[in-house]
Amino acid sequence: VQLQASGGGLVQAGGSLRLSCAASGRTFSTYATGWFRQAPGKEREFVAAIQGSGGGTYYADSVKGRFTISRDNAKNTVYLQMNSLKAEDTAVYYCAADRYWYKITTARGRSSDYWGQGTQVTVSS
Repeated sequence: VQLQASGGGLVQAGGSLRLSCAASGRTFSTYATGWFRQAPGKEREFVAAIQGSGGGTYYADSVKGRFTISRDNAKNTVYLQMNSLKAEDTAVYYCAADRYWYKITTARGRSSDYWGQGTQVTVSS
């Protein structure tokens, strides 16, 4: 599985962005997928995850109620809709995929099999 993240950019606080994670491979629907972010000088942190079927989602407390993860398996794409953005959301955002849910949702996704390149999100205050 190859992942390609896109959609980052510069936005004012309170604004919105939608990130996309496009995947290659015909079995993407069997992979749990997550979004992670890393700000300068900080460790990578978990943001959100979605099961392969799209039936279950999980969010970090810091983004709950503001971010929504979704997927379109027909397009092999996972999305992260980010609303009410704050300056502290500024980071490089990465998507990751793995057949196992626990690998996406624990240990900052460290053991996830597949990672995309990052996309920069900058929120100006």
